[in-house]
Amino acid sequence: MKFEDISLTRISETAWEIPQSGGMRVLGLVFASPEMMGDIVQDQSLRQVINVAHLPGILHRSIAMPDIHWGYGFPIGGVAAMDADEGVVSPGGVGYDINCGVRLLRSNLEAASLRPRLPELVAALHREIPSGVGSRGSIKLDGKEMNKVLSEGGRWALSKGYASDGDVDFSEGGGRLPGADPEAVSDFAKRRGFDQLGTLGAGNHFLEIDEVDEIYFPEAAAAFGLFQGQAVFFIHSGSRGLGYQVCDDYLDVMAAYIRKERLSLPDRQLACAPINSDEGRQYLSALAAAANFAFANRQLLAHQTRETIQRFLSMGPRDAGIRTVYDVGHNNAKFETHEVEGKPRNVLVHRKGATCALAPGSRELPLDYRKVGQPVFIPGDMGRCSFVLSGAQGAAKLSFGSTCHGAGRRLGRTAARRSLRGKSVFDEIAKWGVLVACASRKMLAEEIPEAYKDVTAVVDVVERAGIARKVARLRPVAVIKG
Repeated sequence: MKFEDISLTRISETAWEIPQSGGMRVLGLVFASPEMMGDIVQDQSLRQVINVAHLPGILHRSIAMPDIHWGYGFPIGGVAAMDADEGVVSPGGVGYDINCGVRLLRSNLEAASLRPRLPELVAALHREIPSGVGSRGSIKLDGKEMNKVLSEGGRWALSKGYASDGDVDFSEGGGRLPGADPEAVSDFAKRRGFDQLGTLGAGNHFLEIDEVDEIYFPEAAAAFGLFQGQAVFFIHSGSRGLGYQVCDDYLDVMAAYIRKERLSLPDRQLACAPINSDEGRQYLSALAAAANFAFANRQLLAHQTRETIQRFLSMGPRDAGIRTVYDVGHNNAKFETHEVEGKPRNVLVHRKGATCALAPGSRELPLDYRKVGQPVFIPGDMGRCSFVLSGAQGAAKLSFGSTCHGAGRRLGRTAARRSLRGKSVFDEIAKWGVLVACASRKMLAEEIPEAYKDVTAVVDVVERAGIARKVARLRPVAVIKG
């Protein structure tokens, strides 16, 4: 198959290879079905897979997940592992919303029991969870407390009574990315975050009430505390304005390094620096700090969600049973050990719009999950469904322990708004049987279900590839959007 001047060789029912050419240091590898390729070739994301393959120190493959679409520098859905000694780090391989991610809360509640009072519950959550562009939280940080958040992540929330040990233990990396240095974060970035802790934000961020409507892997579902008919709560948010500013600041730093060293790159959006350079180390320290802000942010959102639901239903914590299943990010660069050409290597894995998927047996997982693998959450759109997966052995062999992070956009934001053609966005979403509360009609119009690929097809690809295994399907009941 050839698209423009890009050759694609199908190597399995779920994978395509882009051969090395020009300055590519490795092959490209794209996970997708033949049907998906029709959407994927519509933008420049395959060209970005090729561009990433030019980066110094990249190992094995420049990888793309089936939710791939065009992004800044790296494609969204891109994965690249760099040799820890000889490779580079690129802010474009992480993205602006550092450690944007998803947390799933399980409960003892049945979705059917919530339906009679759903409008009032959604109104309460919308009132108590700050959302929208520029939203401000109830917690105001001073400089000293901000530095603690940036250093400690979810553990800061635990120390303040906004989390339980379980919340922290069932978060990726214990809710903290090591190596953070608050001094590597600019004063301007900190100012942007001072009043945004515990806020949802806008765009594709959401708080969602879902019903577990199908179980595929009973052993994993039991380990995760999921059952059919159950009400669960999805939280999708990140590092807010602080993370955005960290990315912006260090793109300038990297661009200056590229000019100084006269490095040649196929795309200036791939501006980077060696991992062991001053610039590389500073960015990684700032990235870890922003990631910790995101962990703390999702923890406060989870705390407020739990408190609001218990108060609304007049239930105690034991009866409601609302607890964290897992919290995992999908915009990160992390040092990990992976087997490369038959030998363990210390690598820096860039995941941009891709999530970690640890296989069964991983010592990094809580004991409760080691038999079944890491919980992985794949949000779909506001109308159809989302999925809970578990990491599978194939991820370690094929994708540096990574899988997709969502459905992936098929329409840009402007195109999504235009597609409504004067119709009410609320009426269109109501057709899917979903109740919506939002801060902005414009933002809501950009997130209509038709703007996204079919998440079921995306999940089927990663399951057939052996990267992750389906555990449960979730149907949206209500959504709170920024």
